[in-house]
Amino acid sequence: MSKHLVIVESPAKGKTIEKYLGPDYQVLASYGHVRDLVPKEGAVDPEDGFRMKYDIIERSEKQIEAIAKALKKSDDLILATDPDREGEAISWHLHEVLRERGLLENRDVHRVVFHEITKKAIQEAIEHPRALAQPLIDAQQARRALDYLVGFNLSPLLWRKIKRGLSAGRVQSPALRMISERENEIEAFVAREYWTLDALTERQGQGFTARLTHLDGNKLDQFDLNSAELAHDAQKRLTDAASGELRVAKVEKKQRRRNPAAPFTTSTLQQEASRKLGFTASRTMRTAQQLYEGIDLGSGAVGLITYMRTDSVTLAGEAIAEMRGLIEERYGANNVPDSPRQYKTKSKNAQEAHEAIRPTSVRHVPNEIRDRLSSDQARLYDLIWKRTVACQMIHATFDTVAADLVPGETKHQFRATGSTLVDPGFIAVYQEGRDDTQDDDEDKRLPEMAEGDSVKLNEVTADQHFTEPPPRYTEASLVKTLEEYGIGRPSTYASIISTLQSREYVEMDGKRFIPTDTGRIVNSFLTQHFDRYVDYDFTAKLEDELDAISRGEKDWVPVLEAFWGDFRDRVKEKEENVTRAEAVQSRELGPDPQSGRPVSVRLGRFGPIVQIGTKDDEEKPRFAGLLPGQKMDKVTLDEALELFKLPRDLGETPEGEPVMVNIGRFGPYVKYGSKYASLGPDDDVWTIELPRALEVVAEKKKKDAERFIMSFDAEGIQVLNGRYGPYVTDGNKNAKIPKETDPKSLTLEQCQELIAAAPERKGRGRKGATKSTGKTAAKSSSKAEGKTASKTSAKSTAKSTAKSTTTKKTATKKKATASKTGAKKATAKKTPAKKSSTAKSASADDNRLSAEPSGDRGSE
Repeated sequence: MSKHLVIVESPAKGKTIEKYLGPDYQVLASYGHVRDLVPKEGAVDPEDGFRMKYDIIERSEKQIEAIAKALKKSDDLILATDPDREGEAISWHLHEVLRERGLLENRDVHRVVFHEITKKAIQEAIEHPRALAQPLIDAQQARRALDYLVGFNLSPLLWRKIKRGLSAGRVQSPALRMISERENEIEAFVAREYWTLDALTERQGQGFTARLTHLDGNKLDQFDLNSAELAHDAQKRLTDAASGELRVAKVEKKQRRRNPAAPFTTSTLQQEASRKLGFTASRTMRTAQQLYEGIDLGSGAVGLITYMRTDSVTLAGEAIAEMRGLIEERYGANNVPDSPRQYKTKSKNAQEAHEAIRPTSVRHVPNEIRDRLSSDQARLYDLIWKRTVACQMIHATFDTVAADLVPGETKHQFRATGSTLVDPGFIAVYQEGRDDTQDDDEDKRLPEMAEGDSVKLNEVTADQHFTEPPPRYTEASLVKTLEEYGIGRPSTYASIISTLQSREYVEMDGKRFIPTDTGRIVNSFLTQHFDRYVDYDFTAKLEDELDAISRGEKDWVPVLEAFWGDFRDRVKEKEENVTRAEAVQSRELGPDPQSGRPVSVRLGRFGPIVQIGTKDDEEKPRFAGLLPGQKMDKVTLDEALELFKLPRDLGETPEGEPVMVNIGRFGPYVKYGSKYASLGPDDDVWTIELPRALEVVAEKKKKDAERFIMSFDAEGIQVLNGRYGPYVTDGNKNAKIPKETDPKSLTLEQCQELIAAAPERKGRGRKGATKSTGKTAAKSSSKAEGKTASKTSAKSTAKSTAKSTTTKKTATKKKATASKTGAKKATAKKTPAKKSSTAKSASADDNRLSAEPSGDRGSE
């Protein structure tokens, strides 16, 4: 029997920790949160001090039972979840569940925190336990309540005014605003012409370039030469004045130092991994979590990096000492600065994690452990290791030279600049990436020159340029901007981005974000009617208040009260006063030439559509979906009318099946009878004729015939060839056929047995999202041809005994009020399906409810 029961979030972390503790310790995983707000209206009650009602997450029942069973055999409970407010809340929720079951009587409960999973760190944490930190719990609860209140009130309003399935989040909405406003800037941008003049010169056989900086003694601004006429006139004057050579008027020599970047925080790691490795924020955090929780290097798992959710750039003294020793060994004593570099954290709160992201030991050199890591793990660890080592090395030293060159005795002036890397210092190990800028540290040498020397002028060139709009956001630049504004916290960046993409508010153009029509309409609605709540400063100040709660400087209830009153009133007002037509921002394109009825474009239930006529006409309106790539604010009347020429009837197949072509959600297709076949990339839906369509149909029929093996029509069972081999299906479940079995020999009974033994199909939604919260998710999709498919996942009903109501402390109380089991349920005003989907919206900024912590928890 184990004397001590230790609880962590994930089994991977548990396995690593367990080997550092003796046989008296048993380590179990909670698999993330064990409770969440009930997925219905009333989970947070503003009229009762923001009382919060919780359900045990259904998939957590198994973990709780295992923990409860083990606790009965243990002397005490050690809560060892992550060292941030989210980890504190996980421990608190589990503590409350176990307390309500009477399992903590006569047992001590300890909270331990560590920022790296190494033997020393774990043992030190066990030796220095503390109590649960109520301020951290309050901060997380306040954040969860805010996100719930915004989601459960604003998202249904979007459903009613725009379309179903939309969501608004307290943090995601300002991020969407950033992307949308940048797109507006790009569209409104007017390019300006300007010219630059360069002297192509030569001295001692070495060619170099000098830029014109002064004309007639006046320093040139960017737009002084803004036409070909002005540029070519200046070009001629300079060429004539020079007569083939330039005089060196001045030479300046300086030495420039460049210091290494600070070690990684969560934000800078996500930015750099995006720039250098092409990783998304969620991929970065998922991989970092694996490195943190432990990798088997041959003698058991060991945590390779410190905790990866942090705002801090400070480093432990022991870690710095180890780095300085390694730098001296590998790169020479001359690369070790006289004193250690100390970095100061800008963030006041620093996310409760006391160190930057660094290797737990720089002696774990990337090349020496690469074969123990996956490709992603190796690349990310290499990045972290190099950045950390480089931050404790000496600066890089450059010699810079600037020479002013004058044509003849004029007041015109060119300037040539050069830079030479004298001592690479930290650059020998690592150099930080940059967004949308060129690196100016590459060697660019100039020949030796002195004042009064002559330089041969080969040519004066005149080059035309146009100003460019600001670049669209990449993941790296969006995270950087969010951090600069103080919006979001380390664990939220990845979930903000994934939510914007999953809601189809943004799409990617290469690696850059473009707002979709839906995203722009949602943003426009929010900025027009809820401007305060998507304001950057308001969001940042609210984040600061939540941080103040976590430090114990503020009570949580007054913060929620200050937010809720105005927000509730604004929602009610907009629900009554804003029409759907105003919200969807219909744009009239002109009259239909045939009917004279108005043609407009707007956001419909399944996306952007063109409409001929109005609902008030005698004749029903006609609708057509926009094609991929078409935008609501760009489509013209002619382009809109073309959409109504589809579908095109082409004739019949030899078997008498009608043949038509159209464009659906997944591209152009030909329909024959009740079946479909995708058109090829060279097929034009507007011009294709029957013979080519029949070829496509014949190819599809051939593929289907090759796929079909046999069927039992009465039972709805088929045996088919799939991508991964033959399988049996009844339309609901697919069952793999054993290799040793001939598919053609299967009987009906054998097929039924295989299907019965096959696992249920997994939903396509976010892992754990449905089961975690007992929600019902309903998704409807519709093709342009009118084909509609709906899929509804079964609702998971949480056990009534798992329900608890927790009343948080008021502003004047310092101790949380105990939770009560079996508290009265709040009456739900919406149907379960609607409200459960809205509940999903409510937690759009909180991605910590997955069964296995994935690195992008998102409710920080």
